[in-house]
Amino acid sequence: MTRAAAVTLNLRLATTADVPHLQRWDRQPHVIAATSDDPDADVAFEGAVWIEEINGSDPASAYFIAELDGRPIGAMQIIDPALERTHYWGEDCPPNLRAMDIWIGEVDCLGQGYGTEMMTIAVNRAFADPDVEAVIIDPLNSNTDAHRFYQRLGFRPTGRRLFDDDDDCLVHRLDRADWRFGETDA
Repeated sequence: MTRAAAVTLNLRLATTADVPHLQRWDRQPHVIAATSDDPDADVAFEGAVWIEEINGSDPASAYFIAELDGRPIGAMQIIDPALERTHYWGEDCPPNLRAMDIWIGEVDCLGQGYGTEMMTIAVNRAFADPDVEAVIIDPLNSNTDAHRFYQRLGFRPTGRRLFDDDDDCLVHRLDRADWRFGETDA
């Protein structure tokens, strides 16, 4: 972490007021590079209509905004992969898991340790539910920086998987027994 001053990072539910941030971050080259292997992609989350994503009535999926002293800097999506409506993780996904996506939208906030803080908050919240057994994530297989990031947090690769017919991902899993609440090596 290369932060100069102590600041407060908060992870709160996204609201419709956050849609402009999400739309802007969706077009940031570093976010696109982390979510797509398509060199011609001009958005990270193709087809996402952010107002609909935020207003979605699926209780098994929620978006969160990371704020740094009140300034939105990034986002997370946290889902129950067995129950969320798209069945992205498959119709046969077992219960008692949480799946997470994370992205830092503001370029000046990259490499400052905020992603680690965001994940720590989110994983702690997930494991606060005694029924949650593990957290799963699906970074692109080509995104080796993400693999190192998640592995520093205790996630372990479980294997490659093709999502949505073209996203070649290296799935990682963090079991409750392997999580040290609030502690990281980063």
